[in-house]
Amino acid sequence: MGFELIRPGAVLGSLVFALMGVVVFWLCFVIIDKITPYDLWSEIVEKQNVALALVVAAMSLGICIIVAAAIH
Repeated sequence: MGFELIRPGAVLGSLVFALMGVVVFWLCFVIIDKITPYDLWSEIVEKQNVALALVVAAMSLGICIIVAAAIH
């Protein structure tokens, strides 16, 4: 019973779904970055905009939860 998770098919399936989740998250982040009127990365890193960083963090967690629920 304990060795069912170590099967190659289960490991490969987990890796595929994890990679798919990361790709979907990245695509969503890029789309949101393009539709905002300014560059998110430069605004957060160069201008030290903490409020925007918190909004982007919340958005990232929301996208991750949606992707995880869709894959599950």
